[in-house]
Amino acid sequence: MKENVILKKTFDFSLNVIKYCELLHGQKKFVISNQLLRSGTSIGANTREAQNSESKNDFIHKFKIAAKEIEETNYWLLLCQHSESYPNCEDLIQN
Repeated sequence: MKENVILKKTFDFSLNVIKYCELLHGQKKFVISNQLLRSGTSIGANTREAQNSESKNDFIHKFKIAAKEIEETNYWLLLCQHSESYPNCEDLIQN
């Protein structure tokens, strides 16, 4: 079976989000860390869940949820990027 590129990319992104959030947590930046961890890992969870959707509409719905999580994750990453006291997150933004 051919590898699903979207599932791989969202899984790898989730792993990178976890690493960054652990860094934030170590710096006691708990609020942003928790929000980013939830939204950043939810992208992959929803795309994976879509693979077993019950209908075409259910599949679309799951991907729309993932798209919303992408926007929320981007927001938290932009806050980190523009906040002087936060570690560099350019790699996550580029992905």
